[in-house]
Amino acid sequence: MIGIPRRALMAGGVVTLAAAMVSGCLQNPNASGGGAGGGGGNAVARGGSPANDKIVTILGAFGGAEEKNFNASLAAFEKQTGIKIQYTSDQDFTTTIKQKVSSGDSPDIGLFPQPGGLLEFAAQGKIQPIDTFLNYDQLDRTLIKGFLDASRYKGRVYGAPMRMAFKSLIWYPKEAYTKAGYTTQPKTFQELQTQVIDKIKATGTSPWCEAWGSDQATGWVGTDWVEQMMLELYGPDVYDDWVAHRIPFNDPRVVKAMDEVGKIIKDDNNSFGGPKGVLNTAFGDAMNPAFQNPPKCLLMRQGNFITTFLPAKVQSNLDNQVGTMVFPPWQGGYQGQPVLGGGDIAGLFNGGDPDAQKVMQFLTSDKFGAEWAKAGGWLSPHKTFDSSNYPDATTKLIAKLAADASVFRYDGSDSMPKEVGSGTFWTEMVKWMNGQSTQATADAIESSWPKS
Repeated sequence: MIGIPRRALMAGGVVTLAAAMVSGCLQNPNASGGGAGGGGGNAVARGGSPANDKIVTILGAFGGAEEKNFNASLAAFEKQTGIKIQYTSDQDFTTTIKQKVSSGDSPDIGLFPQPGGLLEFAAQGKIQPIDTFLNYDQLDRTLIKGFLDASRYKGRVYGAPMRMAFKSLIWYPKEAYTKAGYTTQPKTFQELQTQVIDKIKATGTSPWCEAWGSDQATGWVGTDWVEQMMLELYGPDVYDDWVAHRIPFNDPRVVKAMDEVGKIIKDDNNSFGGPKGVLNTAFGDAMNPAFQNPPKCLLMRQGNFITTFLPAKVQSNLDNQVGTMVFPPWQGGYQGQPVLGGGDIAGLFNGGDPDAQKVMQFLTSDKFGAEWAKAGGWLSPHKTFDSSNYPDATTKLIAKLAADASVFRYDGSDSMPKEVGSGTFWTEMVKWMNGQSTQATADAIESSWPKS
């Protein structure tokens, strides 16, 4: 989810090849052993416009102010190189990119809001492996650890991120929270539980500001909770196995993760409004009760994009109105600080075009995005991005929390088959919040997983 969560807007399909993704340590692929589409040699992806025409076409899903800021971030590069970049926005990106590729009218570069489509094209030999035109090791060093794994197919990487969404955040109303003396840096979730959540609950206030309402996409907020808990309890390797269906959705570890989430948010006294309130309140309004006097709830787990949904008065004075912390590690779980997120991933269809390669090199570098960052609403996936470009202390802190993470993992439901990721995972989480047992929920999702 970048900006307004894409899956909240685009409940349509994303075909994924998550099962082909390779888990384990990220390493520089053997450039002579994979080739486009995972085949032998280094075949060149032949899509896009004519090579060396000084025009590079890009198709992406973001428009409006985001499109304006994207183009502003390219202006100096265009002037310096003489390359004209033609960006087209399409809210139905997933459908449009498939149509264009199948008809031989692909753009030079696609900006994928989820990795599934990119992996599908990688399998078809339509996307150029990044190690043929990017300095892979340098890119790996500057990116938040684990980001490239989202674009890995049969051991080779076919895309690189050009912006990030960071989801492993807990928000609170700064004045009320700090006045009460609650810790802002819990070392573990268990410390957050005893030092903050239990103490809030003892005052008669609901600890969690929780809301899942999102029209036909209601339920996606719950999937993020489960994904976070899978990372917290078991780490990236088991998480990858789960997303790729190398372990079933109703594996006992998944059931345990869901049960732990239930202990946190499912009780009537834990989430403001109880389960019915959670399901019937728009996700963007989740934190509104926290700004009442006195607050009705104090904690919200949600991504960095949520600031655009906060009340206008809060947005105008963000640094003084809200605080944020990283979702803390689970005691006895993964040894490290895992974080969950998303991002727009750039993939090169025109593998033999030097102009398109230059644009890819810039788009996926830590030099891209200064203008967008200054305008707000954008995060670089690079640890080495100049944080002075961010417009406020809150965004600077979020960028630092992401950079300090032990490992990053892409939103799991965005990488699962659409029948699950934007289908039963959403709908069954709604039933779960309404009282359906965890085992029945996990069993139903598992039975919906495509057989091939």
